[in-house]
Formats: sequence, C-alpha cells, structure tokens
Amino acid sequence: MILLTFFQNLNLNPKDCISTTLVLALLIISAVTWYFLKPNTQRLPPGPPGIPFFGNLLSLDPDLHTYFAGLARTYGPIFKVQLGSKLGIVLSSPSMAREVLKDQDTVFANRDVSAAGKAATYGGSDILWSPYGPEWRVLRKVCTLKMLSNTTLDSVYGLRRKEVLKMVVYLYSRVGSPVRVGEQVFLTVLNVITNMLWGGAVDGAERESLGAEFREVVAELTHLLGMPNLSDFFPGLARFDLQGVEKRMNALLSRFDGIFEKMIGQRERVKMEDGKERKYLLHFLLNLKEESDSKTPITINHVKATLMDMVVGGSDTSSNTIEFALAEMMHKPEIMKRAQEELEAVVGKDNIVEESHIHKLPYLHAVMKETLRLHTALPLLVPHCPSETTTVGGYTIPKGSRVFVNVWAIHTNPSIWEKPLEFDPTRFLDAECDYSGSNFNYLPFGSGRRICAGVAMAERMVLYSLATLVHLFNWTIPRGEKLDVSEKFGIVLKKKTPLVVIPTPRLSNPDLYK
Repeated sequence: MILLTFFQNLNLNPKDCISTTLVLALLIISAVTWYFLKPNTQRLPPGPPGIPFFGNLLSLDPDLHTYFAGLARTYGPIFKVQLGSKLGIVLSSPSMAREVLKDQDTVFANRDVSAAGKAATYGGSDILWSPYGPEWRVLRKVCTLKMLSNTTLDSVYGLRRKEVLKMVVYLYSRVGSPVRVGEQVFLTVLNVITNMLWGGAVDGAERESLGAEFREVVAELTHLLGMPNLSDFFPGLARFDLQGVEKRMNALLSRFDGIFEKMIGQRERVKMEDGKERKYLLHFLLNLKEESDSKTPITINHVKATLMDMVVGGSDTSSNTIEFALAEMMHKPEIMKRAQEELEAVVGKDNIVEESHIHKLPYLHAVMKETLRLHTALPLLVPHCPSETTTVGGYTIPKGSRVFVNVWAIHTNPSIWEKPLEFDPTRFLDAECDYSGSNFNYLPFGSGRRICAGVAMAERMVLYSLATLVHLFNWTIPRGEKLDVSEKFGIVLKKKTPLVVIPTPRLSNPDLYK
C-alpha cells in the first residue's frame, strides 16, 4: 500500500502503479541484503535514516527547498539523502557553498543530468547541462560575447525599449480590467530574446493568447525538469519511462523544435542569398557548427539546445522575478510608495523610464536584490556532480553524487539575515552584495564556472521592466481577491498563484502610454 501511494504521488496511473510495484518488489529482497551488509569505508555526511532500496524517497516533501532547510537544522550544513540508488548531498551554508563552488570549482563543474534535462536539451547538448569541457566552453563563450556581454546589450537597448513600450501600450488598453501581468512580462522578455536570437517577435492581436500559451508550455517544461522521476533514482528503470516524463518532454520539445527548424532554415537562406552582415546569435551558432572540428564538434543539436537555453531560461526566470517583486511591493504599499517617489525624483512625472535612469535608482535595485534573496529563481541551483571522489567539510563526497546547493536556505538563514522571511529592501541599501557570486551569503545566480551566463541581461530586463511598470501604473487587486506571495517549488521558483492585477495610469500625460 505504501508503494502504491508513493507511485500515485508520482502521477502514475493505477495499472502502472501495480506493475511497477511488482517489478520493484522482486528487487527489494536482494537490495535489503546489500543495504545492510555492504562495507562502508567512507565517512559520509550525516543524514536522515532511510529504508532499503528507496532510501529517503518516501519521505521527501514537494517543497524541497524548505524541506532540505529543515533537515539542515537537524543534521547540519552538509547532509546526505539517499534517493533510490542515487546519493544526494545537500549544502546549506556559505562555507560549504564556497568549498564546492570556489575552492573545488573544477571538481564540481559537471552537472548531474536528469532524464528530463537530457530530453529537453537534445541529449544534454546545451550550456546548462553539458559536461564541463571544450564544447561547453565554446558554446558559453559565443553566447557571452555575441548576446550576453555588456557591449552587445548596450547595442540592443532600442530593442528592449521597443518591447517594453509595447507592453505599456497593451496594459494601457486594459486599464480598469484584470490582467495577468506575469504573462505580459514573460512575452516582453521572450520577444527581446527571440529578436536577439533570430529576429522574431510576437505582436498585435496574438500578444495575449500567445503570451499565455508560451508561458504555459515553458511552465510545463520547467515542471518536468523539477519533478521527482524514477528514471533518475533507479537508472535501470529509465528505459521504461514509468512516469512518462520523457514522453511528455519530447512532446513539448517538438513544439520548440518546429520553431527552431524554421528559423534555422530562414537564417541559412538569408546568409546565402543577401550576404548581409550577420547580427543574430543564430548566425554565430551556425557558423560555429560549420567551422567546428573533430576535437570540438559542434552539431545542430548543440545549436538547438543553446537556443532552448536562451528561450526558456531567460524568459521564465526574469518574468517570475518581476512578478514576485510587483506582488511584494503591492503587499507592502510603503515599499511601492518609496519606489515611486524615487522614480518621480529621477525620471519625472512627464517622462518615461530609460535605462540611463536605472543606475540612479538604488532603492529599486534593492527591491530586485531582496526579491532574488527571498524568492531565489533557482532555489537549489542546478545540481552539481563531482568528477572524482573528494572531501567537503571533512566528509567524503563520492564521485557521481548529486550535489544540491540550497541557496534559499542560505538566503533565509537567521544567523546571516535579520528577520530573514520579511521582505525588506533596505537591507541592501548599504550592503556590499552583487550578483558576481563572490559573496557566499548571497548567490542568486550561483557562483564559479557554472554561474548563470545571463546575469547582465537579467539585471537590465528586470530593473527596466519593473521601473516602467511601477512608474507608469498604479496596481490593485480585483475586488474579492486576495494578494498572495506564496511560492511553488520547482527547478525554477514560481508564484503559487499568478498575479492578477488591475492597472490604472499614474501620470496625467496620455502620450506617455502611446
């Protein structure tokens, strides 16, 4: 009965539950013997007791970041959890994070790639999941130089401005009506990214419907990436895809793949026919593929997987951060008022926000930092995997372990942060915290070699979009609704309920909204 309940919680249908239980039951007898009689010569971290074969799987809480934070209070800043046949190591303190992400950065530079991650990225051929090595370095370098560098971002400010103002026009057309603001921000960021990738965007009447559709697809993709999957815990069962995770992921991938194939075909024709200067990232990736050699082979799968990284990673995390920030500011009107007063002083009541204003808005920047502290975009980062057996905090970390850095636990540690669960931007007004990953008390984008490559772009999009929304509009909750700032755990942290709000113009000049 326990097994049937567990498998039902993993979204298996009743027939699959019964057949899977029978298969696993045949393995448990030998597993019990192995579990209790195996020699243990390693000094592993402490951790909660498990049961044979399953380890701690049956006791996992869906909100892993808070569950792991609770275990850390019992077992310390480094502890183990047995996830079926996979050993998980959870780090929950700045000192432990430093050992892994800085002191032994090269050892922990690889990822523990999930079955869902492989399926979503053409076999793990992207920047996020690919092994640390020549292909990864080449892909990251071209993306950083040709799309994510400050020089490139400066050159496409007009594009960001255009898309943000499109959002303003749309919101102005919906004044007095409820709007899912997260969908609009998502589509704005998505348009910026696809324009930089291959020159495409969604406009006009399609905006609302496609904003919802694209966000739903990306939400399903990130949900599958974050959900517990038997294929990861018991690799011998991976071929059966018992939960249908790979099947569902492949269905989502086909929707993106059609877009990628179309764009690749168009860009190759443009390159051959008109000889114009190549200005999109897709051009550089295709050139990289053509010029690659046997030592550093870059395939069409690398190209598509990198496009997937940019489309999904950039749009989802930034839009979630903006949605959380706006919700927290509405939840504490004094914070909203102070941010609007700062904007009025810097921008004025008869002007729209420009990116040149952003560096003069320290309080709004503090709002962004506080949002990323309390609602960390990737609360457990992306799991690392040691390439060799090593030692962290005096404990043995075996090669191939799945290593979680619980950044959310670090960001809400009361010994580091005063009133850690309270949203208070003023804590960042005098604090020397940035996004570089050098301060291990504050790691919203990770640290080390695998730190997020899109930090500069995320900072610009979040601050510019949030400043525009706060400066041009007042926001209220529809009558009878309650403002909710609670979270839904996944590989990417989201609001549990979408933010539905009613915009009204703050400024008297209607031309600012046109």
